[in-house]
Amino acid sequence: MGRSPLYRDLLADASFHKRLRKFDEELGQAARAEGCLRCSGVLHSARFPRKPRGRPAGLGVEDERRISFCCAVDGCRKRRTPASLRFLGSKLYLAAVVVLVAVLRHGMTVPRIQRLSELAGIDRRTIERWQVWWRKVVPATAFWRNARAAFMPPLDEARLPDALIERFTVMPEARFQHDAPDRLIALLRFLAPLTGDARMRAF
Repeated sequence: MGRSPLYRDLLADASFHKRLRKFDEELGQAARAEGCLRCSGVLHSARFPRKPRGRPAGLGVEDERRISFCCAVDGCRKRRTPASLRFLGSKLYLAAVVVLVAVLRHGMTVPRIQRLSELAGIDRRTIERWQVWWRKVVPATAFWRNARAAFMPPLDEARLPDALIERFTVMPEARFQHDAPDRLIALLRFLAPLTGDARMRAF
């Protein structure tokens, strides 16, 4: 695929991952402004480390911390963890890695899959499990059953996530309509319901 080098470059682009952290900060600010969903109490920061795999060189400690909050009201203390563009639920690898490696994997022969595994530093069996997750687990979620109706013509679920990322572009009037980073960010925003507090309701 002609776009493969662009996506491979994103895996090692620290500035792109920092951009994702900025989006996560904005999602966190919006969640904190809403307050506790149980009692409307004030939320205090309660970030926790994730030690995600697939991090490029050049990222700091803040890039491995998951934004989360805890209600300040005694007797409540409910935790609230907003959606994220960096962390895909409980997966060990960064969300961008799970998406991009699966995109690059599509249509590859066994030898090429092995080279992709070596390039990304990810076990081939892990990459295969991600393919099962995209093609079997995601389509079975309540999130997907609702979201897929927005795509016409319908997406080929056997080609996820490749078929999905093809549908995402920035606004038509934008200069870089087919910019790979913007496509990936749009896709990660789309997948946000599978992360954070809402993820269990999405399945």
